[in-house]
Amino acid sequence: MKLLIKSGRVMDPASKTDEVSDILIENGKITKIAKQIKGKADKTIDAKGCFVMPGFIDLHVHLRDPGFEEKETIVTGAKAAARGGFTTILAMPNTKPVVDNADVVNYVHQKAKNLAAVNVLQIGAVTKGQKGKELAEIHKMAQANIPAISEDGSSVMNADLYDRAMRIAKEENIPVFAHCEDKNLARGGVMNAGEKAKELYLPGIANEAEDVIVARDIVLAHGTGAHLHFCHCSTRGSVFMIRQAKEKGIHVTAEAAPHHFTLSEEDIQRDDANYKMNPPLRSVKDVEAIREGLKDGTIDVIATDHAPHTAIEKGRSMRRAPFGIVGLETAAALTYSELVLKDYLTPMQMAEKLSYNPARIIGLDKGTIKEGGVADLVIFDPSSNYTISKDEFAGKAKNTPFHNRKVTGKVIATIVSGEIVYREGTLK
Repeated sequence: MKLLIKSGRVMDPASKTDEVSDILIENGKITKIAKQIKGKADKTIDAKGCFVMPGFIDLHVHLRDPGFEEKETIVTGAKAAARGGFTTILAMPNTKPVVDNADVVNYVHQKAKNLAAVNVLQIGAVTKGQKGKELAEIHKMAQANIPAISEDGSSVMNADLYDRAMRIAKEENIPVFAHCEDKNLARGGVMNAGEKAKELYLPGIANEAEDVIVARDIVLAHGTGAHLHFCHCSTRGSVFMIRQAKEKGIHVTAEAAPHHFTLSEEDIQRDDANYKMNPPLRSVKDVEAIREGLKDGTIDVIATDHAPHTAIEKGRSMRRAPFGIVGLETAAALTYSELVLKDYLTPMQMAEKLSYNPARIIGLDKGTIKEGGVADLVIFDPSSNYTISKDEFAGKAKNTPFHNRKVTGKVIATIVSGEIVYREGTLK
């Protein structure tokens, strides 16, 4: 099938190309990029006035499959991804059973290959059952093509065990994705430890719970030589330490989630579990540090930490509700509204943070727009003003603090291997 994209502003972070061009796609590959491509195609998309970017790659998604399909599935999560402009997503291993062996990895990969609208890569756990006591089958999972290992949802508190896991990850040439939180310092908190927590009579989580593990893990990464990727950074201390580690040549990268550069604890007006995530929404100063970290390159990636839950679960008090919000379908608009329009990032840097840099971190030959390359693309309208509505989400879950928020910038189409898997108003 021939697909022709006409008159879009093509942005390729790899070559820094930024110009209006046509793109011809045949059999899943980009065959030509030129100012004007003539001839007939099976389908044509008019992208005039829109950005054409490499398909977004989300390094941090919870699909809840296997085991928690009432919250999300590989199929529904992939539909949410397609609607959000993501062509590849990485699934975290805290499922039931935990993804700590090759069999579960293969289950996810095969199901996604058969049924998902986008590419799904399954991350492997660091320890068996994510219990922090015994290493998972990292070598065998690497043979099953996991892109990384992670204990997301908790930190491996045993430093010796984590050190050994990092050394295996280095042998297998895969990164370690670090959720940084000292559970003891978190002290059962449900939101940031600040004046808002006191006002709402809710237990807080201090910045130190994150910062102390960031510091420890940088030391371990330095000693092992492993590639350490910091998940969902939320504190100014984290940004400071990661910046220093990079300056010293330690192999670290980092991500931030849209909610952490958009919202602060000041946005929590009542005991509303749609504002409960881990790490929590921090202070205004922390939000500004995350934005500056994205601007200066300390933070390499924007990832959603898409964490679906049922309405019943999120209808409880923050004291009893689970952590997490959905993010696949709101990330692009929030990035454009909060970072591009406010001069923290250029549109090209938006493409870098959402596609090119994630691909480089996991060694994936994507995140670019080039002749001969796989046609994973997103068409994004930067002039579209609208109000986010959870009722329009393609995913199962609706747990978001962004319902009824006005934003600018909308995904118009998502293309995976040359196939249109989402076009505004329609899904595959």
